[in-house]
Amino acid sequence: MKSRAKEIVGKISDGREDVMTTVVHLSEMTNILKQGMPLDDLYETIFGLLTLDNVNTKGVSKEDYTAATELAAELRLDPNDALSVQFMRLHDINEIYSFDKDFERVKGITRLPAVK
Repeated sequence: MKSRAKEIVGKISDGREDVMTTVVHLSEMTNILKQGMPLDDLYETIFGLLTLDNVNTKGVSKEDYTAATELAAELRLDPNDALSVQFMRLHDINEIYSFDKDFERVKGITRLPAVK
């Protein structure tokens, strides 16, 4: 999984992939990365993602999160995953980079990387 994650980050960092995320999901990523990365590297990584032209970072309002929480109950996902689905639907996006297999249950969503 670690090598696949590095491959995805490399594609994004090199500008080979246009992606969208939210500040909530950047926060999730930060919480994961800080477990195995020196803080200086973490700052550089997060700042680097925020400044890339091919990374569209969306803000999240209280109303967005409330709607995502309602969608979470409907889809049986955690609220942050439902927030991803909500923003994907809003922006006509049907592929998600995630190692969370719960996305495979969501109609119209393809989880990447594909399971081999």
